[in-house]
Formats: sequence, structure tokens, C-alpha cells
Amino acid sequence: MTRENWTRDELIVAFNLYCKIPFAKITSKNPQIIDLAKLIKRTPSAVALKLVNFARLDPELQKRNIAGMSHGSKGEEEIWNEFHGNWSELAFESEILLSQFKGEPIEKSVKIDMESLPKEGKEREAIIKTRVNQSFFRSSILASYDNKCCITGISISELLVASHIVPWSKDEKNRLNPHNGLCLNLLHDKAFDRGLITITEDYTIRLSPEILDYKSDEAIEKFFLPYNGRTILLPKKFLPDKSFLLYHYENVFIKKI
Repeated sequence: MTRENWTRDELIVAFNLYCKIPFAKITSKNPQIIDLAKLIKRTPSAVALKLVNFARLDPELQKRNIAGMSHGSKGEEEIWNEFHGNWSELAFESEILLSQFKGEPIEKSVKIDMESLPKEGKEREAIIKTRVNQSFFRSSILASYDNKCCITGISISELLVASHIVPWSKDEKNRLNPHNGLCLNLLHDKAFDRGLITITEDYTIRLSPEILDYKSDEAIEKFFLPYNGRTILLPKKFLPDKSFLLYHYENVFIKKI
């Protein structure tokens, strides 16, 4: 018996998962794919194939000659374009839909500490949406970089940060855009945020003169100088947008020079 065509809701939660797992782990044996398949009553193979089909639309995978199926559905293209046209709303919608498929509140689905939330009202709703979106962004960025810091290669998740290139407060439209993210360890995330380091448009790490002034410092020599002029570890998906990198250079980094 042939299953019905995929619904919009099913495609949205499938793309949500596409964002959250590395391309190399898109397989019917992946526990995350198996879990989603159970929720939407599809086979793991069908879900894996759908995620592979999304990959055919990903220009970064195409550049690396990593492609999905050569043909897919119009629905996949529509969901791809919807997300890329409005990351903030579609990311949140996808998390809400996922919680509905699970039959549980979004707070539980995203593991938000209920005790820390106001009991009710708009403030509670705003906090939940922010935390849901932050969780989506972090998952997408870490998956894109195979859970490794793009500067050092550190792979301890507790030490990794989904860092915004254009700060959260400066560009509401691109807060959840994975092309506006870097996977950094805590130390280099803080240095990037303060403009002590930057990533140039050719993905090269550059240190500010303020850092270089401390080059005789043993810690600076060990944790910063070796990376000056190196190329970052590029993500498998969602390559950093060069216009965002230029913004950081001109508006955050250059102030330190």
C-alpha cells in the first residue's frame, strides 16, 4: 500500500531534522531519524530519503559534490524556500509542530526548565519562543560543523557555542539563519564577540593588534597565535555568509584596530 504524499507539516519537521544532523549521519539507522519516523508514521527509510532529497537543494553540499537524489518533490523546494525566507518564524513553527507530533508541550519537548518561567502571560510566551529558537540555532550550527569548533577542532559539546556572526541584537531577521553562525569554543567565542578575532571573507582567522600585543604571554601564544592566518574548519552545510563576515570585520573587529 502506497503512503499518501507528504503533508506540509511532515515536510517542515523533516527539514527541522535535516538542519540538526550532519549529512553523513542521514541514514535509516540513525536513532533521530527512527524517532521522527515513528512520530509521523513513516518508515525510517522514507524519512532518510526525504532528508537526502533536501540535500539536493543545498548549494554547499553541491559544491563538495555531495548531493541528494537528482529529483525530488516541489514540496521540498517550497519548504526549503520558506525556511530561507523566514528562519525565525519557520524554525519556531517547526519546533511547535514537532512537539504536537510528540503530544507534549513545547516546553517539555525542548527541555525548558519550567520552574524558571513566569506562570502565564505574554512574558512567558516570549521567553519560551526565545529559548526554543536558541535551541534550534545551536543544534543547527553544531550539526553543520560536525560538533567541532571551527578554529580549534575541540569537540566537547559542553565547551561549544553557536556564535552569531552578526550579533543577535543587531539583525532580528537573521538571528536563526544558520549562515549567520559559527561553532566556536567558549574562549574563542568570547574573543570573537569582543572583536579580538574575526573571520575574513575568505574564511581566514585574523587576530586583532590588541591580542598581538600580548604575544609574549604564554596563554596567548598557546591559544591564539597558532591560529592566526589559518582557514577555519568549514561546515558541511550552511557556509557562513560573506556579507555577515564583512559586517563583523567592519563593525566589530575593526574597532579594535
